[in-house]
Amino acid sequence: MSYWNPGLCITPFNRIKHGLLLEFMPSFFDQVIFDNPIRSYLWILGVTLLYWLLKRVISRGIGTLLFRLFPKVRSLAGKDEFLTLVLKPLQWFLLTVVVVLMLDRLSFPSQLNFSLYKISFHDLLDATARGLLLLFFIRLLRRCIDFVAVILEVKARQTPDHSDDQLIVFFRDFFKVIVLLLGLLMAAKYVLQLDVSNLITGLSIVTAAIALATKESLENLIASFILFFDKPFTLGDVVKVEGYTGSVEKIGLRSTRIRTDQKTMVTVPNKKMVDSILDNLSQRSARKAEIRMELRLTNTPQQLRDFVEKAQGILLQHRELQDPKVLLQDLGPQSIIVLAEYHTDIIELSLFNELKQTVQLELLSLLHELKIEPEQPNTAS
Repeated sequence: MSYWNPGLCITPFNRIKHGLLLEFMPSFFDQVIFDNPIRSYLWILGVTLLYWLLKRVISRGIGTLLFRLFPKVRSLAGKDEFLTLVLKPLQWFLLTVVVVLMLDRLSFPSQLNFSLYKISFHDLLDATARGLLLLFFIRLLRRCIDFVAVILEVKARQTPDHSDDQLIVFFRDFFKVIVLLLGLLMAAKYVLQLDVSNLITGLSIVTAAIALATKESLENLIASFILFFDKPFTLGDVVKVEGYTGSVEKIGLRSTRIRTDQKTMVTVPNKKMVDSILDNLSQRSARKAEIRMELRLTNTPQQLRDFVEKAQGILLQHRELQDPKVLLQDLGPQSIIVLAEYHTDIIELSLFNELKQTVQLELLSLLHELKIEPEQPNTAS
């Protein structure tokens, strides 16, 4: 026994409808717009949108893979720190690669085959694509240099020598400049299609002219290399140069920045730091104090002898003083000079000044006790 099912009945109208639909779909995707079928445009658009939606996941995956290629780095820097530096430039670089590869599958439209300033539009687009690829690749390399500098800074903190810190900052900036210059040369060759050999020859002449015009800057640059390798001081050292005293905060390619005791920032050219007499106060083995006293000629020799002996005893009572000496230094036509000097360990400046004040008050009390008169300043006009 058979049953009639209306849904299974294919009428002539249904045959026509299904046939038109099957014929319409291929014909629509095969329609050519700007010398390419719609199917190619949809394929490129779909791949690009898929990457855009998954760009963070893809970039983090590739970044994690790059991080795992260097297992020794894990103990010095974390993966999140690496991804923070390289994730964004990596995303844009991969997006540019995907778009360029997808567009390369298309045939260049004949409708766009025109020239701008004797440059074909096709060559202009091609140069733009290469330029964007190079730009984001250089950005990625510079971020990788920053991450290497972070790793070296972590290792440098584990050593007592502060010279490593300033070398890291210097070479980080130096290699970033080198990468930028190489990027410019690559852009000239692969984007602008210039002959780099002739360009380098021309640049050598220009460089010689610039070198003459920027002689002082080059001298400062050479001086910075001398500072880094000779190491007369490091970051954090207290130095005295050209009449300024302060701690070194930064050593750059051109100058050194010093924070003075007045909390001002002094910028000294590196050439001055090399050519001038520099006193590194942080490398001294002790602090020295001198107390110079001018006494009248009317004071008797016995008074002066008693003062020198008792002043020597006062200094010896302070155990923190090293090599204390009190002596009659000079006998001038108008006054007698008595000098008291001593050294201390490397202590804080406030403690050193407090100790010096205590010694001066004790010596002043001794002068009053022995009735020794100090020399009065000459007020005659």
